[in-house]
Amino acid sequence: MSADSYRPLVFAHRGGADALPEHTLGAYLRALDDGADGLECDVRLTRDGHLVCVHDRRLERTSNGRGLVSAKTLAELDALNYGSWHPGYPADEELPDLSRLLTLDRLLDAVLSCGRQVRLLIETKHPSRYGAEVERRLVRTLRHFGLAEPKPDDRVQVTVMSFAALALRRIRAQAPALPRVYLMEFVPPGAGRGRLPFGAGTAGPGVDLIRARPALLPAVQAAGHQAYVWTVNTAADLELVLAHRVDGVITDRPRFVLDQLDRM
Repeated sequence: MSADSYRPLVFAHRGGADALPEHTLGAYLRALDDGADGLECDVRLTRDGHLVCVHDRRLERTSNGRGLVSAKTLAELDALNYGSWHPGYPADEELPDLSRLLTLDRLLDAVLSCGRQVRLLIETKHPSRYGAEVERRLVRTLRHFGLAEPKPDDRVQVTVMSFAALALRRIRAQAPALPRVYLMEFVPPGAGRGRLPFGAGTAGPGVDLIRARPALLPAVQAAGHQAYVWTVNTAADLELVLAHRVDGVITDRPRFVLDQLDRM
């Protein structure tokens, strides 16, 4: 590392989706064992009101099921296999951590019991047929686990992220102490001059956006905002975001990124 010891936080995107099936407990536990500073997950609401860690609105890509996540009950979703689609997955029913549906409750239990500090990024997915209920359920869950009002000495620190500015406003209204990241695939009005939507304190641009709009990060950083960039999976991507001295790197390959940082 350089003399000023700059080093960004490394977050395992969906648990580190390159090595193991995304959003499975096994993927998250491996990322923690590999030394990731934090984890990233997406949450959706089931028909009967449970928060589950699934990225897509539909089930086909990452399970052996069909249809909308939001139209299924927790029991219906839990009956599916979420790992057998992944290249190299051992077709073994004795590996529940690599195939079972992951609820947010199970993930929170795991990070709280892992014995070390963990930063957890939780993205609420929109649009959703349940609208504001997604954020209400999330805040209620975080309160249940004692994570809605973070303190500096807490072992687990939660940050909420969304592409929907309104979702972040809802989080700010219900749990104002929770940090919030505004995710960006394109430059919204004002962001090119460093302004983020009301309710957001950190910019979350994609790495392709950083490459296409090189003035974006300097603008938001000059305005006093932190920056977490996704999804940084190659040496070239990492070199780019390190040149901007970003605060967080969200990656499908946490072990690769950590190894690259150790060599600097």
